[in-house]
Formats: sequence, structure tokens, C-alpha cells
Amino acid sequence: MKLAIVRRGTVLLGALALACTWVKVSEGGEAVRVAKQGAVANCESKGRTHAQTTDRVVIFARRDQPIQLELESLARNEAALMGGDTIVPATAIESGRQTFDVYRCAK
Repeated sequence: MKLAIVRRGTVLLGALALACTWVKVSEGGEAVRVAKQGAVANCESKGRTHAQTTDRVVIFARRDQPIQLELESLARNEAALMGGDTIVPATAIESGRQTFDVYRCAK
């Protein structure tokens, strides 16, 4: 009986971990928006940033949405440090990694 309870608890904990995001947006990152490539035509390029997070918890693959939100949060935080106010995904997510272009659009 104890083994069944421990297993259920482990499965529940694993399921919660798969759905959660652990990255918080910094105060500066709050001012950075995520845009599409066409929306930055009149913006100044500030460079690129690379974000990485875990795409697996133990043996379980994490859901796409929490991974995407974490990568965007990491990129927004870094963009704020670079003087940017907008990020645009430059690559697709692959193994928990993604590259973003950083722009300054506010005049």
C-alpha cells in the first residue's frame, strides 16, 4: 500500500513539474514585448540572445507551452540588459533552446 501512495505522489509531482514554469520575468524584462519579424522593420537591432531551459523532467518530456514561456522570459530579461524593448524569435525551439533577435523600437 505504501508503494502505491509513493508512486502516485511521484507521478503527481512529475505531472506538476511538467506543467510549471520556473523562470520569472525581471522588472526590466516586464517592459520587453515579444513580436513577429514584420513588426520590427523600423526598430534598431541590439543583437541576439540565446535562451535555454530544460525540456525534460527526469524521463518525462515537458509540454511545449511552459518551455516557450520560459525561453521568452529568459530572452526578455536579457533583452532588457542589452537595452532592447522587443524580442523576435529567430529560430525554432530545439531541445529547450531558442535564439532571439533583440530590438529597440521605442523612440
